[in-house]
Amino acid sequence: MNRRNFLKYTLAGSLAAGFLPSQIYGNNTRTKGLHPSDVIELGNTGIRTSRMAIGTGTSGFGGSSNQTRQLGIKGLSDMLEAGVDEGVTFWDSADQYGSHPHLKKALERVPREKVTILTKTTSETKEGVKADLDRFRKELGTDYLDIVLLHAVTDPNWPTSHRGGMEALSEARENGIVRAHGISCHSIGALRAAAEEPWVMVDLARFNPAGVRMDDDVPTVTKVLQRMKDNGKAIIGMKVYGAGRLVDNKNEALRFQAKHSFIDAFTLGIQSYEQFQDIQKRLPRATAMV
Repeated sequence: MNRRNFLKYTLAGSLAAGFLPSQIYGNNTRTKGLHPSDVIELGNTGIRTSRMAIGTGTSGFGGSSNQTRQLGIKGLSDMLEAGVDEGVTFWDSADQYGSHPHLKKALERVPREKVTILTKTTSETKEGVKADLDRFRKELGTDYLDIVLLHAVTDPNWPTSHRGGMEALSEARENGIVRAHGISCHSIGALRAAAEEPWVMVDLARFNPAGVRMDDDVPTVTKVLQRMKDNGKAIIGMKVYGAGRLVDNKNEALRFQAKHSFIDAFTLGIQSYEQFQDIQKRLPRATAMV
């Protein structure tokens, strides 16, 4: 879906819902504040991508998510392509979400070099991660993966228990199969270990102003993430809207991300074109005074 068709689709749907064009788009002046399409550099990885990633894993587990269940391959791939047309070139996927085929479909129409693909593995052993990397590339239809993370790790001793998987990702990076590797943590112990572990290049961190579904309270996580940034790691914020519990306070949640300079980028689960348009307008307005 090109930009013209995307806008046509969005306009038709919004008019059917009773919105006027001025309510949908406003003016064309680029406002102050942050934008989803801002080009940022992820820490020391050398990867330049959009500030926002389109997340494909809302309620994602067991090989499916809200995005894959509700939109299907065509709907989700169309939305990913439309995002690229609007400058949002960062795609967040995982084996657990079942969204690899959806990204593959989008790559039939989007040049591979234009997008940053992040995916995640739950394997811990060297053999398991190597097998995952081979399978992921086939499922995605690509020779390389931009970012691969160890997924939803809770073990505070993961640098030991996951050593085999870490070695597989390091070798894949040396061979040009992976550009950067890291972790997503689901416990404060695992997060603290990630802040100190030299192997970690990228961390996907649960972070929002209410502390919803985070690894610990906000002050504690903030301190650990600042330490992580001081150690040269890229940090991508997730659970921005607190797994949906902060949708009535979206502006506050977005300002929270913006005011913490250690957050390089953030991922947001997008389930409709209307949600995509909302964040396009909302982010710069909410962060204009940060």
